[in-house]
Amino acid sequence: MLSRRTLVGALSATLALGAAPTVFAQDGETYIPLISKGFQHQFWQAVKQGADQAAEEFGVRITFEGPDNETMVDRQIDMLAAALANNPAAIGFAALDSQAAIPLLKQAADAGIPVIAFDSGVDSDIPASTATTDNVAAASLAADKMAELIGGAGKVAVIAHDQTSRTGIDRRDGFLNQIAAAYPDIEVVSVQYGAGDQLQSTEVAKAILTANPDLNGMFGTNEGSAIGVVNAVREMGSEGITIIGYDSGKAQTDAIRDGLMAGAITQNPVGIGYETVKAAIAAINGEELPAIIDTGFYYYDQSNIDDDEIQAVLYD
Repeated sequence: MLSRRTLVGALSATLALGAAPTVFAQDGETYIPLISKGFQHQFWQAVKQGADQAAEEFGVRITFEGPDNETMVDRQIDMLAAALANNPAAIGFAALDSQAAIPLLKQAADAGIPVIAFDSGVDSDIPASTATTDNVAAASLAADKMAELIGGAGKVAVIAHDQTSRTGIDRRDGFLNQIAAAYPDIEVVSVQYGAGDQLQSTEVAKAILTANPDLNGMFGTNEGSAIGVVNAVREMGSEGITIIGYDSGKAQTDAIRDGLMAGAITQNPVGIGYETVKAAIAAINGEELPAIIDTGFYYYDQSNIDDDEIQAVLYD
């Protein structure tokens, strides 16, 4: 097994690539860095809020960082390497690519550094636990709502945020598989990827709308994807398009209140951050953890957006 000293040496070349290191843990301090998929969406800021709450409650120090956008897999790997080299007690990691980080995470595990995955897991049993939404079930619910709203028949399209992260794969497939299994009169005419960026997703959605003037509905698999769909429909003046989103930043809640978006799935991002830090502390203490910590989800629309249960998990 690698010692932490060996791991630090092994990662020094990666640090030279530009991933800014944080301050090394001080004697007696429990330091837990969290590496997210990004920080440009309100979702990630809400995850950080939950992590900060747990850090204060349990008396540990955390850092929270992510790349500038959710396409920067190499940059995220650099950040992970830098964080591990800073001698953490444990680490939280939300993978942009479900396989790319596995070698580095294996080194961490060999060095005795527990790994807690959050939001988006990895295709490995290395993490002691994964704090996440059941994305397959949530996207399946989105498919049911879409089918209900378009009368069980018609043409729909999907704007997904990526095809490499666990969340991107599960939300896409959860929606597509439910449509295929339960709604034979609904045709999925296109599945495209907008990198979770609302500007890129807008252009992708416009192209789909242009190619399919008889489209009935569109599903956006994260905040940037969903807002891209809303922007495209608004800018093109398209009518009769049922939009289902995922996440619940202000732009989406505004779109739902205004009637541009029919509804969306909201996760519990504050809970994801909180449970990640809580699980990391448990792993440090040698406690058994479940493979998955299900942080929950809800469907919301104009009818329930102001309910206390929904307001508790919105983050605008």
